[in-house]
Amino acid sequence: MRFLIIIPAHNEEQNLSFTLDSLQQQSSKDFKVVVVNDGSTDSTPEVIRKYTENDSRFETVNLEKSEHQPGSKVVHAFKNGLQKQSLDEFDIICKFDADIILPENYLETVENAFINNSEYGLVGGLLYVEKDESWVYEGNSNKHHVRGPMKAYRKECFVQMGGLRETLGWDNIDSILLEHLGWKEVVLPELHVKLIKVKGADYTIRPADYYGRYFYFLGLKRFLAYIASSKEAMKSKSLAFFFDIIKAYEACKSKKLELKITKEEQKAVNDQRWKMLKKKWLKM
Repeated sequence: MRFLIIIPAHNEEQNLSFTLDSLQQQSSKDFKVVVVNDGSTDSTPEVIRKYTENDSRFETVNLEKSEHQPGSKVVHAFKNGLQKQSLDEFDIICKFDADIILPENYLETVENAFINNSEYGLVGGLLYVEKDESWVYEGNSNKHHVRGPMKAYRKECFVQMGGLRETLGWDNIDSILLEHLGWKEVVLPELHVKLIKVKGADYTIRPADYYGRYFYFLGLKRFLAYIASSKEAMKSKSLAFFFDIIKAYEACKSKKLELKITKEEQKAVNDQRWKMLKKKWLKM
């Protein structure tokens, strides 16, 4: 199976070489890498050039700097890299971040998982971050969800679900849609992917605004959005945080901001949330 790996990169001069080196060191060699330079103002283009000039498997796409919005920016860059490729040449479509280090057997293990399990639509490992001079599990998500920095999709699944959505929450929307279509999302815990920097550290959006917008663009109906908001507020032990999230959600709703999912897909998202609610909270 052949991999198409697309890596959005904006001002990643300190991290990108670690990612690209780890790809060159893969035990599986049948891949193509497209690094999308999203308007970098540092030496990211020079870093990319070191690989494109010496390894024919590496290409680059240069974009003007796009607006820095969580979720939509990175998918916008990804799509620009994707549209210049012929999907007929590939079997696995990957969206990787520019600040990860992959174990040498990452692609080989993912490939074998797809070959041996025809129902697998999305496969990935677990993220680890550096803490006290050692690498520890990031723990920001459950161990059954493939995190955004290291997504690998079976091409048929990727096409069937309509690719990635240029919106906040895209990396949860994909999980819900592929499950709705009968595919499985699988985390391979033996694959430890090192995340060089902490995600979201450079976002200027307030946490409450982030969650409110996230629940809106995820397509959650009001009741489920309020339930999700209460869950986040309980984590923070702050009633004010709950109302701030709701305020942000309702602001999006009053403006009727465009969702990047269809009515049918929105129904699938809400049905899945109801299913989770009944299972975890109502024990049904």
